[in-house]
Amino acid sequence: MKQVIFDIVIVGAGPAGLAAASSAAHAHTSIALIDDNPSPGGQIWRGGPTHAHQAWFKRAEASNITRYMQARVVAAYEPGKLIIETPDEALEIGYHKLILATGARERFLPFPGWTLPGVMGAGGLQALVKGGLPIAGKRVVIAGSGPLLLAVASYLKSKGAHVCLLAEQAPLNQLARFALHLPGHIQYLWQAAALGGSLLGIPFKTSCWVTRALGEQRLEAIILSQDTRSLSLDCDYLACGFGLLPNTELASALGCEIQNEAVRVNEWQESSQQAIYCAGEVTGIGGLELSLLEGQIAGLAAIGQAQEARALFPARARTRRFAALQARHFALRPELRALAEPDTIVCRCEDVTYSALEAHTSWRGAKLHTRCGMGPCQGRVCGSATSLLFGWSRDSIRPPIVSARVSSLITTLDTPDKQASKELA
Repeated sequence: MKQVIFDIVIVGAGPAGLAAASSAAHAHTSIALIDDNPSPGGQIWRGGPTHAHQAWFKRAEASNITRYMQARVVAAYEPGKLIIETPDEALEIGYHKLILATGARERFLPFPGWTLPGVMGAGGLQALVKGGLPIAGKRVVIAGSGPLLLAVASYLKSKGAHVCLLAEQAPLNQLARFALHLPGHIQYLWQAAALGGSLLGIPFKTSCWVTRALGEQRLEAIILSQDTRSLSLDCDYLACGFGLLPNTELASALGCEIQNEAVRVNEWQESSQQAIYCAGEVTGIGGLELSLLEGQIAGLAAIGQAQEARALFPARARTRRFAALQARHFALRPELRALAEPDTIVCRCEDVTYSALEAHTSWRGAKLHTRCGMGPCQGRVCGSATSLLFGWSRDSIRPPIVSARVSSLITTLDTPDKQASKELA
């Protein structure tokens, strides 16, 4: 297997990863930027950055940054080694310092009919439309929780979608309390005002959530609950967004401490493992601005620029306070834990139902007896669902961290690292 060594390796080329690469590049150290997408930008800049954020892309084009796009980390071993799969081959990437900016994914909650074609994550539908899915004239319901729903609704409306309803599960009084804090965070106040203007004419209901999706071959209608009333609505697409979850699998495989579903870091964005830094949503859901700040701090700390990194601490603290406010006021209500019925599929990869999981008391037990979490997504969807439904926590992550080609695994087994070969075998 080909081996390459860098001073700093950054996994994830979204906002946090680009900010880290831009900041670390000033030291003229050798840097590798790894991402599984065809181009940098992550999910938030999938369609390209806004004019205000173009600079991050330009800075990350420095000559001392080597990009590995469409590349995924298959395995991680200490000290200082990652095995990645590129479109052409498997490589062993060595590093002196590592920055994880692996982002987040959508949280999915099972309810009857959620596996029907036409039901998808809010961010997932937005990404498909950015990729060319025709949405003009389609009836879309957007349901779940959090400001992301507003951004998705605004985008889909701009592409010609008929957004029939925005359903927010949080109660109106919680939203009102959250709005009272916006004047203290002027940047977010202006963002909220801009979104509000773009959403004029779209019905908006609070204390409202989807209880069932209906259809034969694909989605045809949905049932919603609001204030003990049941509502029915015809639609072509249902975009559900119950918040985001940090992608901590790689960090966990490297032994980083996980706390409250995110990687615990110190003031320099360094994890519990020395020389492994984490930035962006992997340390907790905080949005674009916090990701950029944490990425810069991680990049500067990795090259020893402590003074420059410390100068960003106050802005990071302000942004984290706003993120905490958002998390508190958009917390998921307990009724969402009771949506699944006995025959509702929870693990989509292995077709495991809610009733099959009820007989078990732990993630490990359910996995051994039902194969829950053993499909292609490796528990990334059902793991978070069972955490909310049953309070289970997932076991330690073992390689391969993501699904990989057989040829890559065979090449990996030939590595001189005996521990790597043993774990993958």
